[in-house]
Amino acid sequence: MTRTIRWIAVGGAPPTRRIAAAALLGASAVLARLAARLDAARSAPERRTLEFAELRVGGRRGGALYEDGRLVGWLPGVTRL
Repeated sequence: MTRTIRWIAVGGAPPTRRIAAAALLGASAVLARLAARLDAARSAPERRTLEFAELRVGGRRGGALYEDGRLVGWLPGVTRL
């Protein structure tokens, strides 16, 4: 058996209460949109540039791996990936 509770507004809320509630709901909506926009901007993946080039060091051939123009590693004996 299910009972339903009915809401009966006897005198209604005072106007100041309704205005305060509307202001709080509006502020909450604005802050939620701002938080979603900031989260989307923060979670955007950073773009990295990876390059592989052939490198000769002291007569030995190898492959150099660059990330954003910075040498990350050298692979001796590897000429291509």
